[in-house]
This record gives sequence, C-alpha cells and structure tokens, in this order.
Amino acid sequence: MVERPPLTILVEPMTLSDLADVHRIERVSFSVPWPDDAYRSELTGNRLASYLVARANGAVVGYAGIWMMVDEAHITTFAVEPAWRRQRLGETLLVALLDLAIGRHAREATLEVRLSNLPARRLYEKYGFRPVGVRPRYYSDNGEDALIMTTPPLAGSAMRALLDARRAALATAPAPIGPSAGGTHLDTGEAAS
Repeated sequence: MVERPPLTILVEPMTLSDLADVHRIERVSFSVPWPDDAYRSELTGNRLASYLVARANGAVVGYAGIWMMVDEAHITTFAVEPAWRRQRLGETLLVALLDLAIGRHAREATLEVRLSNLPARRLYEKYGFRPVGVRPRYYSDNGEDALIMTTPPLAGSAMRALLDARRAALATAPAPIGPSAGGTHLDTGEAAS
C-alpha cells in the first residue's frame, strides 16, 4: 500500500470565488443553510464580518466566520466538509478565528451551539468556551435550544496560555491526510447565530 503524503492546510480570508464551495459545505452541514446570497452580502456589505476558509491543496474544505460587535467576537458560522472531519481542521479554523478576534482587540468570543451537538461543544470547551446561557427554541428546524458559550478574556494570561498550548499540540499533530468516511458535525447554529 502506498502511503499518501500529508496535506498542507491553509487558512485564508474567504473571497467571492470561494462561495460555490462554501455553499456546498453549508448544504451538507446544516439542516437550515444560510440563503445563497447571505455570504455574498456578508463579504461585500457587512464591515463587522470576517470569514475564513480552510484550503487543502487549493480546495475549500471548511469555513468559519465572526462578527465583531464592539469588543466581542461572535462566531456566526463554522463548518468542515464531512469527508474532512476528525483531522483537526475545525481546530485549525477555530485558532485562526480566535487569533483574528485577538488581533481586532476583542475582549471575548461567544457563539451558540445546539445542545445536542456534543462534538462541537467538546471542541469549544477545549478552547476555553464555557456555557453562559441558553436560547430556548433557537433553531427553526426542530425548535432545539441553543447553548450560549463564551471564552474567558482573550487577553488574559489563562487564555493566552491555553491558546499557546493548543497551537503547540496542533503543530505536533499528524497532518491531515485527506477525505475520509464519517466524521463529526461541527455547527454553531443557523444564519443568525
């Protein structure tokens, strides 16, 4: 058996040319995907928004976004293509989002996640997010509650140490090898989350 070489993953700002891939991932990741024009609007008209994509050999395999709301970075969306899950791409995107938030002087980061989405909740907890509340019947597809999660102060020594440790662990982890079967669904919510 010939072993495939590990892939290099790049995280870059989302562009209009990425939208077809983003929509494809969106449709397989969320029961209620954002409308087709939402990301175009976000990229061209929302100065509070920043979106990133993860690329493997040039192909978009994941994306994530934040809205900067005064001194809070609100994670609005987060998804990895199913065949690419469980290869630390979600972690790579999350670190990039948190670095972006820190660079924009966010005090903290926050998000909503389905109560039932345990894999996503575990990832967020690994990066310092803690439950701070519940939005009842938040999700329109099934009325499920959303768990609100927030980080400690991003500039605090505890969060800086946590991010340094997580970056070091990512740097020494095996590189992604490419599409696989199965995986974990990592969604923060729906369009307005």
